[in-house]
Amino acid sequence: MAHGLVVRDAHFPGRAPVDAYGDGGFRFAQMSHRGSILCLPSGIYGWPVTAASEVDAETLARVLEEAASIEVLLVGMGRDLVPLRPELRAALRERGVVADPMSTGAAVRTYNVLLSESRSVAAALIAVG
Repeated sequence: MAHGLVVRDAHFPGRAPVDAYGDGGFRFAQMSHRGSILCLPSGIYGWPVTAASEVDAETLARVLEEAASIEVLLVGMGRDLVPLRPELRAALRERGVVADPMSTGAAVRTYNVLLSESRSVAAALIAVG
């Protein structure tokens, strides 16, 4: 059996508020993560998106897979509000998910409030510098 470094996808197996964001990452559950994150009912995952132009059905595949457990998806698009592509909004709506794009800061704050109210919320958060 080979021994050595095992690289795993970043994943926190639970729901947690986002304690801080900025400097290219996020802090949650007494941990920090460099880069963007997906906050889903199944946990918090590293998300390889760095710009709003990369948000599409492929990069949100995990969200679409868990759509039955999500009512609202907050999409933190970075520093600025960038609208979602109509076909992506339609794909989410077909699965019963209302998508709300906004700046990452606004998405973090809104996610934390909805999570504290035990709402069926998810967030796709692009890291900001």
